[in-house]
Amino acid sequence: MNKFKILCLTLPFAFAISSSQAQDTVRYTGKTLVNADYHHGQLSPVMGVHNIQTFRANREHPELAENFGWTYNHAPMLAYWNNKFYVEYLSDKVGESIPPGQTFLQSSSDGYTWTKPDVIFPIYRIPDGTTKKGRTDVAKDLDAVMHQRMGFYVSTKNVFLVLGFYAISFDAKDDPNDGNGIGRAVREIQADGKYGPIYFIHYNPGYSEKNTKYPYFTKSKNQAFVEACKELLANRLMTQQWNEEADRKDPLITLQKQYKAFSYYHLPDGRVVGLWKNALTAISTDNGKSWPESAFRAPGFVNSNAKIWGQKTSDGNYATVYNPSEYRWPLAISTSKNGLNYTTLLLVNGEITPMRYGGNYKSYGPQYVRGIIEGNGKPADGKLWVTYSMNKEDIWVSSVPVPVNNKATIHVNDDFGKLPKGKELENWNIYSPLWAPVKVENGSLILRDKDPFDYAKAERLFPASKKVVTSFSVTPKQKDFGLLEIELQDEKGTATVRLTFDTAGVLSGKAGARYKNFMKYEAGKTYDIKLKLDAHSRFYTVTVNGKDALTSLAFQPVTAVSRIVFRTGDVRRFPDVDTPADQTYDLPNAGEQEQKEAVYSIKYLKTEGF
Repeated sequence: MNKFKILCLTLPFAFAISSSQAQDTVRYTGKTLVNADYHHGQLSPVMGVHNIQTFRANREHPELAENFGWTYNHAPMLAYWNNKFYVEYLSDKVGESIPPGQTFLQSSSDGYTWTKPDVIFPIYRIPDGTTKKGRTDVAKDLDAVMHQRMGFYVSTKNVFLVLGFYAISFDAKDDPNDGNGIGRAVREIQADGKYGPIYFIHYNPGYSEKNTKYPYFTKSKNQAFVEACKELLANRLMTQQWNEEADRKDPLITLQKQYKAFSYYHLPDGRVVGLWKNALTAISTDNGKSWPESAFRAPGFVNSNAKIWGQKTSDGNYATVYNPSEYRWPLAISTSKNGLNYTTLLLVNGEITPMRYGGNYKSYGPQYVRGIIEGNGKPADGKLWVTYSMNKEDIWVSSVPVPVNNKATIHVNDDFGKLPKGKELENWNIYSPLWAPVKVENGSLILRDKDPFDYAKAERLFPASKKVVTSFSVTPKQKDFGLLEIELQDEKGTATVRLTFDTAGVLSGKAGARYKNFMKYEAGKTYDIKLKLDAHSRFYTVTVNGKDALTSLAFQPVTAVSRIVFRTGDVRRFPDVDTPADQTYDLPNAGEQEQKEAVYSIKYLKTEGF
């Protein structure tokens, strides 16, 4: 066979192999992209997502927070063990990596009601005279800060460990994850909720039992705890998460390049997908014992210097959760059937509450997302649970139903007094801050609000409709304060109709730049409202308690509507893409509640076409 024929036969195979290898990576092939001019990015929401605030910072009233009043709270981690959720997060007094620092722990039996934070790793005083490689500073009355990319580990014998890293930061620009910190601390969370003693599980160079506050873990008399620590130290996927804080030549770290915030999951064939900030990715074929020399940016993924989370979901598919923009909003989810090819981009949390307290490197938005890593528990509800900070200030969790879906296939007929108890909101999307909670109480959906800076929000998807009738009841418990806005929106979050129960006891409809006041409302009275919209003509009518109340023109054109939103506050548009990155000021009365709590009750919601 001549060389030309051999070449002709060989090249297609070589090309096929090359193409196959090129395809064998995490990539996004969907068509949906984010518009960061909107907090929600104009993404369609996953149906049934519940966004729950677990912790609200408060400098003025520490007793309403964690008893310290610290306002930099960030990098939460999540686990599910012994039928409880656990969230660990690090905290600094005002700004990022400015001492003192400590780490807190919260728990919840249902993901909705959370304990007040406990100090799990307390303030650590650095000995006077301590120096740091690359710096000329000398420690004097200096406390450590905390910086950890890993929070929990459940051993094969079900010993539950919580971990944190004590780092050194001399000033606001110093780097706590430069490999020159003190070491990684560990303690056990016991089944009765108590915590074991603190030990170091790993020291950085220059540190040992001789010059640190806590003993090495091998000194523990709890053999099960010691074995769990040794098991963790031998797990290369777990210790890969220690990369940034560890010494740059630490033998525990397999891939020692300074990629940040490692997360991982296994593919069906046993290979491991690794993900890092900036959507960097690589695949290990030997369970993390080795990696390719370099990771590279996942094709099609948009992700800046913020964490990206990946995992296998309970239905056998895969999901990544991250901020798909050059900003830290919105929080979105992308799904894949095989763990490599991601095809969708949907909304998890599209809210940004005002940053109440300025501080060093505090960024706007729901960010630094982490889920439950393999081995750290599987919630009984089968949902995908994630945790993240809002503005590096407050801590949140979100539950995402599995399978992940953004379409309602049938119209709504929700009577909260007749729906199965505990499942009334399974098809609703809720945004529920601690001071503006969304709950079902006594057979009604209740939106409460005493938060001057945030609001309660509940929304319900229905089949996309050009013509739709929505029927619902609203009972305002007050008429001279509070605000309830009700909107019909399309799949991108564009509102076309807005009704408002305002602060002066007036029910109105938005008409362009103005509002049409069409009736007064009374506190404690139930209003049965029927809103009929023709999206094509843009005309809509409102009847209240069986009487015609308003005929008007939708204030914004849409092709169809697919959700109704109930919200106890105005639409937010700050920050935007032109807002400076750093906020150096605090908002007035940042820790105060409203003097009175506004309450709105919704008994039912029904939608139908016409």
